[in-house]
Amino acid sequence: MPDSLARPAPHGRRSEPAPQGRRPAPHGRRAAALVLAAALAAIGLGPAATPAAAANVPVGSGSYSDTRPAGTSGPTTNTGAPVTPKVTAAAKGKPVPTNDWWSSLAYQRYGDNPYSTPMYGHPLTYQATAGGLEVGHPTSPAVVGEGRQYEYAHKRDLTLGLTGLNSPDTRADAWSDWTVTPYWSDGTRTLRTTIGHGLPFVYAKGSGGDARITTAAAPAVFADQGNVLGITVGGHHYALFAPSGSDWTVSGSTLSAGLGGKDYFSVAVLPSTAALATYKKYAYSFVTGSKASWSSSAGSVKATYTLTTQAQEGSETGTLQALYRHQWLHTDDPLTSYTYPSPRGTMKVREGKSFTTTQKSSAVLPALPKSSGVDRTRLKNHLDDVANAADPFSGATDTYWTGKALGRLAQLVPVADQIGESATRDKLLGLLKGRLQEWFTAGGASEFSYDKDWKTLIGYPASYGSDTELNDHHFHYSYYVYAAAIVAQYDRAWAADSAWGGMVKTLIKDAANPARGDSAFPFLRGFDVYAGHSWASGHQGFAAGNNQESSSESTNLSAALVLWGSATDDAELRDLGAYLLTTESEAIAQYWFDADQQVFPSAFGHDTAGMVWGSGAAYSTWWTANPEEIHGINVLPVTGGSLHLAGDKAAIRRNLAEMVRENGGPAVEWRDILWEFESLADPAAAKGKWDVGNAGYTPEQGESKAHTYHWINTLDALGAPDTTITGDIPTSAVFSKGTTRTYAAHNFGASPRTVTFSDGATLTVPARSTATGTGTGGGDPDPDPPTGNVFQLRGGGTLTTATGATPGSDTIASAGGTNHDGTPHQPLVYEAKNVNGTLASGKSTAFRLQVDAGTAVGLGQQARISYDLTGDGTFDRTETYRYFATDPVNGWETYGDGSGLKSSTGSLGDLKGGTVRLEVWSAIGNAPAKLRTGSADSTLTIPFG
Repeated sequence: MPDSLARPAPHGRRSEPAPQGRRPAPHGRRAAALVLAAALAAIGLGPAATPAAAANVPVGSGSYSDTRPAGTSGPTTNTGAPVTPKVTAAAKGKPVPTNDWWSSLAYQRYGDNPYSTPMYGHPLTYQATAGGLEVGHPTSPAVVGEGRQYEYAHKRDLTLGLTGLNSPDTRADAWSDWTVTPYWSDGTRTLRTTIGHGLPFVYAKGSGGDARITTAAAPAVFADQGNVLGITVGGHHYALFAPSGSDWTVSGSTLSAGLGGKDYFSVAVLPSTAALATYKKYAYSFVTGSKASWSSSAGSVKATYTLTTQAQEGSETGTLQALYRHQWLHTDDPLTSYTYPSPRGTMKVREGKSFTTTQKSSAVLPALPKSSGVDRTRLKNHLDDVANAADPFSGATDTYWTGKALGRLAQLVPVADQIGESATRDKLLGLLKGRLQEWFTAGGASEFSYDKDWKTLIGYPASYGSDTELNDHHFHYSYYVYAAAIVAQYDRAWAADSAWGGMVKTLIKDAANPARGDSAFPFLRGFDVYAGHSWASGHQGFAAGNNQESSSESTNLSAALVLWGSATDDAELRDLGAYLLTTESEAIAQYWFDADQQVFPSAFGHDTAGMVWGSGAAYSTWWTANPEEIHGINVLPVTGGSLHLAGDKAAIRRNLAEMVRENGGPAVEWRDILWEFESLADPAAAKGKWDVGNAGYTPEQGESKAHTYHWINTLDALGAPDTTITGDIPTSAVFSKGTTRTYAAHNFGASPRTVTFSDGATLTVPARSTATGTGTGGGDPDPDPPTGNVFQLRGGGTLTTATGATPGSDTIASAGGTNHDGTPHQPLVYEAKNVNGTLASGKSTAFRLQVDAGTAVGLGQQARISYDLTGDGTFDRTETYRYFATDPVNGWETYGDGSGLKSSTGSLGDLKGGTVRLEVWSAIGNAPAKLRTGSADSTLTIPFG
């Protein structure tokens, strides 16, 4: 690993990378924090001087401090000296969007670099120096760090400046949603440049000197039109544009042009020399700002990305912009044939000042819905283990680990509510309220403090540089907002602005403020609207640009906004959450998981990235090289906002297969996180691993056995999330198992509502409830375990005591000309779980199945019924019946228990949360057959009361 990408401690501070194959004790971040604290004390990076006495700022029932607590630090340089935003007088006092791709312009992390570290705009890269702006266009990736990292590192092709410019620093002068204007002044000369994501141009305005371009090597001139010069440097083509009437002169590696009383010139990177004429058309239409707007409705999220421009000469006000992969995949706006390579795959160029993307909205639920797959007694025991723990917060004191504990408890509130454990639900809610209120009240052992210089709310005790480097606010605070949203679901009065909701909204403003004109907090501090994801480092002080490791903790905030906005009737925050989650979900799929296998360089050799950098991506984490955590860090926390990860199930399978290869076997430490991840693609496989390994593992610190059990067994019953179908509210989702779809939605409103899904299905959801259904209108807000002893078959593998379904059929696979009498071969499997019943004396299993072989000759269907009496995964009684020889005539025939019992094992007893399974297969024959479902003519009757 080169020093340019030396790994800091989690999300910010420099440190050495963990060695390959290291296996730390579980939950290495806590250990890393202790090591880091000791290291800081040892080298004298203690807190800054004790501040003046704090005043508390009331917000509803809560408050924050306007001065940080005694003995703590705010933002500092790498030597521990306090630091303030490095901005011009014009920008002084404006909230700086820290955690951005260009943050090193404003945050001087390293005292010996008053300019910037490399900044990755794509397709161009930049670095500020005393003489102006270095510009590069990396087009070939390097794979470094023993193949664990790829990077399109910044390499200077040219420096854009003014003759004689020698500025003591570079400052941020202005910024918009994805553009920024660096500023240089040496007392005689001033230079401003506007740069940004997707901009093939650098727009410059200068005074006190001529335009000057110095190249890394002597350029080859391919076009000379006086004030327009085409050059090739390092294999990359650039066009230089001076005002009309001026002329570029070339002297070795120095190119200059007099501005003739004007103050503007520009440089563009060209996709080819033939593109010069097109780029010349827009060379004097200077970009002056950028803005994203969005809306969420009817199951889709629409976003428009618009540049503002100003003509420096002539009347052209259009422009060119390069779209990232996650954008051009979802736009219908016409694109040119021009493209650029980038660390995010191919960028495609649009001619115009704006473009619009439309995506299916990512689903969010407060929790997975209730299902027959979960045993109430077993779940209650797991819930009690958490709720009755001596310390449900596991000793957490800082912002990150407190947040993790809040998240763990919050996940269990709706789960306890589902099974009628109201006392446990209320106990958990009390724990959440108590800890949130501690943090939301200034003056205690934990509080939030406002830094007026950086316009940010910092939680103390802080962790992982959330104070000294402004790292990770969106990660840490996501858990607080999520926990508050769960509380709001059950106690709207608590969430009122006049109560504790005001502090929740203040925390949201710090991490993801939707208002651009707010004087107290920047617009979307960490979320980069054009890159499509958040950045974690507050100072961006790395040669590789900014970074983000745990994309899933970023989307945890977005999901929390959806839930909080829905629970408190705040449509602005709800729709902001929907936009952020939907946008970042595609970025994660493409740039962390390479879902389409079109982004990672082939030489990288990995199917997932633990971290994304401005220059590329790395198969690593900040604290360990353990593959389990590399693969799990972009999954946790697993919540009802994680369903978007199921969008590409093949990518999940590749991801987990690589984890096993790299790990030398199945997961050991974070097995629960990875089981839950697998269940989004292969619920049955994940459940099989849970059934075998659930007794002997320690949950990841943000997880619990209660939640993992509920998650895995619910998806096993309902099927994996189906992201191809969306509901017309953000809090809705679809699950598919075989040919059966289950529609789910949570209605936060005070009146029932009907949710309409994109496939035309509808679901009526009672007020303030979660409901599930088959998409035929009515929803079941509380599906109970089976009652009665007569079960109908449902397509997709369910046995149910419910009636009234639409008749259908499943296909029984052919025996393939081989005899499978007595041994299931590619069977259809139907199950009912959580079944309770008393064995009826003198009764036996009965079934009546409708089968049809069509006109096929020589077919025989066979059935086996199995009973797992306690739901522990072991079948205590198995009954195999003689096969039924069907006739070669179209039409249903009845196969029943009258065919006779062929064999049996084990004994029957009472069912206590048990499982009943029916298997049907072809015992003989060389063609498929049909089995009737959804009908009272196809039933299984069990011998229980």
